[in-house]
Amino acid sequence: MREPRTLSRTGGLIVVLSGPSGVGKDTLLQYFLKTTPGCVRLVTCTTRPPRPDEQHGVDYEFVSVEEFRRMQEAGELLESAEVFGHSYGSPRRFVEEQTARGLDVILRIDVQGGVSVRKAAPEAVLVFLAPPSLEELERRLKGRNTETEESLRRRLAEARREMKAASEYDYLIIHDSTERAAEDLRAILRAEHLRIVKTS
Repeated sequence: MREPRTLSRTGGLIVVLSGPSGVGKDTLLQYFLKTTPGCVRLVTCTTRPPRPDEQHGVDYEFVSVEEFRRMQEAGELLESAEVFGHSYGSPRRFVEEQTARGLDVILRIDVQGGVSVRKAAPEAVLVFLAPPSLEELERRLKGRNTETEESLRRRLAEARREMKAASEYDYLIIHDSTERAAEDLRAILRAEHLRIVKTS
């Protein structure tokens, strides 16, 4: 029986970063991308209306429901999901173009989307960002001053559900310090680039 050949990884990584609302995904990514060359963030498209501090093309690509459905039907989305009544999706072309250039593409998406990416791209690296505790997560959500009591309860319930789904991911990072979490994420990417890819 022939021994499998070993090859080094070529091209960039597809990296999924998920975690409950309020865990600090944007804070981590903003710091990480400033301090880590060779990585880019995918700008997700969504049918959700922009918040006052959000910019089109920077935070999200804000699209109509009709345009989103067209992209789905045309196969232009690597994954798509419904979250709190709005649609979110990851444009496929950007991921393919950037990884072909050797850049690592980070997809900041929810657990449902992460599982979909794993099906569409089995080589993707799934990283779950968790709070030190649910009590700390609640404190952070309240600190944003954007949640009603009802939406806060809903987000905490969703957080508990998402935490249970973390076992489907490859890595877990506890976000108690942005600098430490960024170093953990860099270590994951370094390890994945050093992984031996076996082919028969």
